[in-house]
Amino acid sequence: MSTLSPLHAVHEALGASFTDFAGWAMPLRYGSELAEHKAVRTAAGIFDLSHMGEIELTGPEAAQALDYALVGNLSAVKPGRARYTMICDEDGGVLDDLVVYRLADDRFMVVANASNAATVATALRERAAGFSVEVDDQSASVALIAVQGPASPAIVGPVTGADLVSLAYYAAVPARVAGHEVLLARTGYTGEDGFELYVEGANAAEVWQALADAGAEHGLVPAGLACRDTLRLEAGMPLYGNELGVELTPFDAGLGRVVKFDKPGDFVGRAALERRRDADVDSRVLVGLVGSGRRAPRHGYAVADSDGNRVGTVTSGALSPTLGHPIAMAYVPVSVSEPGTALTVDIRGTVAPVEVVKLPFYKRPA
Repeated sequence: MSTLSPLHAVHEALGASFTDFAGWAMPLRYGSELAEHKAVRTAAGIFDLSHMGEIELTGPEAAQALDYALVGNLSAVKPGRARYTMICDEDGGVLDDLVVYRLADDRFMVVANASNAATVATALRERAAGFSVEVDDQSASVALIAVQGPASPAIVGPVTGADLVSLAYYAAVPARVAGHEVLLARTGYTGEDGFELYVEGANAAEVWQALADAGAEHGLVPAGLACRDTLRLEAGMPLYGNELGVELTPFDAGLGRVVKFDKPGDFVGRAALERRRDADVDSRVLVGLVGSGRRAPRHGYAVADSDGNRVGTVTSGALSPTLGHPIAMAYVPVSVSEPGTALTVDIRGTVAPVEVVKLPFYKRPA
């Protein structure tokens, strides 16, 4: 049986269509996913992300434990800031991509993808052994609400009373909404300005309603997982299970920059990742593809070169609601990865021409 979000009754009242996502019953859409997508690009959308995992590490050696457990340099993160990073296995394969918040000198919150939350919590406990730190998986009690889009500051600012002018991207501050304590973060997964609010599950419905009420005059709409996927695809953001997996390293995904070899001490996967970094091979890399027409490449479709030889596989694809043409991400050899390279995708037996482009497909206006 699927786990229910603390906001499940709210979604039912809004007429949501549900889908099973990593064992959770989550809203897929409330009406038109196209309308929800466009609302986030032009006004704002409110999302329930309570399926994500939240694992806290507390203690005098919390930073050192995370430096060893993850590929990033978490000791360098200042309290009130966040860092995108990854947890890899000994062979350098990605177990999950993460956002880590430093809440205090000796307290961190690791946010994991729903499908990997238990795996990440277990790995952190194992890797923290020998450090003076406690690992507490709080996923079951924490709800996560996101408000994303250009109107999000006008909605979130008055509701929280927070100084959003000084709240930088990937920063977080304590705040209150409807009398309830929240952690307010300027983070997101849509390519737009936006905020994520972590709150006790029992208080989530009141926080959601306060945000929804404040957003009514700004065009805020409830938005489901369907449009969240096309939004993150347009923004060129990887999804675990598509662009990331244990068979891939951060370097394969073009995210080698998150691996901090210059931090002190060893970390899990370091030796394998050094070998991958230094390998002189025509390895696969993640690229963007654009096509024409109305038929979009989808996950798993074959990518071929100009001679018809299969060279790769589509990881994510859709008809872009914002751009109006098909877009996709795919892993291909370095030799055919330059922007402007002509390739093809087999779309259910039809050979469709595509062109390699630099990611992301979409950037919000400055």
